[in-house]
Amino acid sequence: QVQLVESGGGLVQAGGSLRLSCAASLRTFRAYVMGWFRQPPGKEREFVAVINMSGALTYYADSVKGRFTISRDNAKNTVYLQMNNLKPEDTAVYYCAAGRRYGATMTADYDYWGQGTQVTVSS
Repeated sequence: QVQLVESGGGLVQAGGSLRLSCAASLRTFRAYVMGWFRQPPGKEREFVAVINMSGALTYYADSVKGRFTISRDNAKNTVYLQMNNLKPEDTAVYYCAAGRRYGATMTADYDYWGQGTQVTVSS
């Protein structure tokens, strides 16, 4: 059974940093594109960032570009999201997801999802 488990969320003040991790039980982790999405309170889930299979290519939503960095360690079956200069509008449940198509920004493009981790940014 495929499992994606996020960790690293929490409460942080505006301007602070957090690093999210997502450990995947996928046997062929390196064959999957990995993405991060978030769902703010009362809103739909939205794309944050995606990384290709090797880790050489990344793509970000405009709202996080320059502040967030996605990376992966294929030896550890783990993808990360380093979040710097956090803003109150970054408050959301953050989800990692595994898919097959690099550049995909729609939730329907991803096959597997984690349960999410809460990030709260206070002003």
